[in-house]
Order: sequence, then C-alpha cells, then structure tokens
Amino acid sequence: MDGYKMDSDAPSEPKVDSTLSKGLTILENLAGSLQGKGVTELSKELGLTKSNTFRLLQTLVTLGYVQHLPDKTYAATLKTWRVGLASVENLNLRDIAAPELTFLSQETGEVIYLAVRENLSVVYIDKIDSQKPIRSWNAIGGTAPLHCVGTGKAILAADFDRLRDKISGALTRHTDKTLTDLAALETDLKATLARGYAYDAGEFRERILSFGAAITLPSGEPVAALGISLPDINLPEGGVDRYGGLVSHAARSVSAKLGRG
Repeated sequence: MDGYKMDSDAPSEPKVDSTLSKGLTILENLAGSLQGKGVTELSKELGLTKSNTFRLLQTLVTLGYVQHLPDKTYAATLKTWRVGLASVENLNLRDIAAPELTFLSQETGEVIYLAVRENLSVVYIDKIDSQKPIRSWNAIGGTAPLHCVGTGKAILAADFDRLRDKISGALTRHTDKTLTDLAALETDLKATLARGYAYDAGEFRERILSFGAAITLPSGEPVAALGISLPDINLPEGGVDRYGGLVSHAARSVSAKLGRG
C-alpha cells in the first residue's frame, strides 16, 4: 500500500525556557513604562501569579536590571538602557540612517546631522555638509548641550521624565534665547512632543537655527536624533513648518527600521 513516512529528522519547535521568558517579559514591561509598577499591577498585566512575579523581580533587582523604589514599586534601571544602546550600536545606526540623511540634505541643502546623547550633551556621529556659501558647521565628534539644540531637545523631550532632575542643574546660557528656566524648557519640550520635532531658535549659537527629531525604539526610548542646522538668513518662508515636518518624517522612518530589526 502506498503511503508516506514522517521525516523524523524534521526540525522541531525551539524550546523556550519559561522562567527566562517570564523574566524578560517583566523587564520589557518595565522598560516601556514611564513610572514604577507594583507586584500586583505587573502580575495582572502579564497573567502571572504574585509569588512568581515577586520572585522574578527579586532576581532582576539582584542582577541590576530593576530597582525597588521607595514607593514599593519597581522600575527598569539604566543597565537595561545600556544593553539596549549596545544593541543599537551593533545595528550600525549610521548605515541605517544614511538614506534619511541623504533625503534631508537633498530636500533642504543645509547641514544634516545624526546625533546621540552622551550625558547631558549630544555628540554628532555623522553629517552631510551644506554646499551653500553661508552655512552652519560642526564636526563629526563635536558636541552641543542637550537643552539648546534641535537634536538635543528632541532626545530630551522623548526622555524628559528620566532626565529632568539631571538637566535642571545644567541649563547654562549660551545666547539670549537659551532656555535657562526649567519650567520654560518643559513647556518647550511639551510643544516638541506635540508637533513631532524640536526647534532651536538660536539658543546655542547666535543666528544659527536647528531642527531635530528623535529616533526611538519600539518602547519609545530615544537612541539618537536627526537634525537640520542653518543660519537664520537661509530659512525660507514657511521653513519652520517644512523643515520640522521633514526631519520628523525622516526620524520616524529610521525608527520604523529599528523596530523591524
């Protein structure tokens, strides 16, 4: 009789360690939250028992990925952020963002930057220069304060809850337009989130404008920012909305690629 034989060598489904899976699920949940969560809240959200949730949290605390806060809730630590940042660096962010840098350069003709945060500054890790006779300039490897350039304010707006206390004592004035009052800066950052891009109206260098939008992971964590920088005399009519929209669109495109990775 004709028939068939099951292939005993066919690949089986990979085995998943349930304890590791549950621990990572808790960590992902906390990393995506802007505030701490208690054992009861986590157990309900993830469908775990309280005892299991508590035990896994204690392990994550011991390993340094989670901290137990004074209000008895738990939150992800900077160690989790560093692991995520290392992963992004391994993805070669410059290569991933290169098409968007080229797009912004072609659309504006101005200097285009890719920047990452280092403490309370941004560091420019890639750029495309402007060919215009009057242009702004900063070198790859150059830095600027987080609170007064477009790329920095975009990153700050996306992570303000975590950085608020640190930035509050570092609002150094660079021009008469620098926002040195925390309340004023916070208002500006809320506007940044609402419209999708940050705008520097000459807050770091006199008469040099910049626009920035954060590149984020699926959790919302900012890992970098795209920026456009130009002298104020180069800004065309309607340029604020147009350049802001362009950089916002480009940053969302890079973020989407990171999410697919």
